[in-house]
Amino acid sequence: MEPYERLRAWKASHDVVLRTYKLTESWPNHETYGLIAQARRAAFSVASNIAEGSAKRGSREFCRFLDIAIGSTAELSYILRVALDLGFLPRHDWEEIETSRNEAGKQLWRLYEASKRKP
Repeated sequence: MEPYERLRAWKASHDVVLRTYKLTESWPNHETYGLIAQARRAAFSVASNIAEGSAKRGSREFCRFLDIAIGSTAELSYILRVALDLGFLPRHDWEEIETSRNEAGKQLWRLYEASKRKP
């Protein structure tokens, strides 16, 4: 098991990546290089930045990657809002993915705050 796989924030974020990929399969083909690609990139960025940051030396470097991941959670939230408003994402699916994304964001924020306190 990789060190990042032990982190609750990574586990929650990985779940969001998988959900995002599944949800975007049903979006219109003309969005393949638009919202679909952007949603997948944003979701993937969260989990991958946690993984990459965990391999860096020192909490300061780790926090830098976690900060990027936090930004990607906000980006994903907006992309999902656009998809909802355009009718690509049913409200119940949006509510479910937003709940998961929010939970991942909370875990990520806790990890960030704990890492900031480490020397």
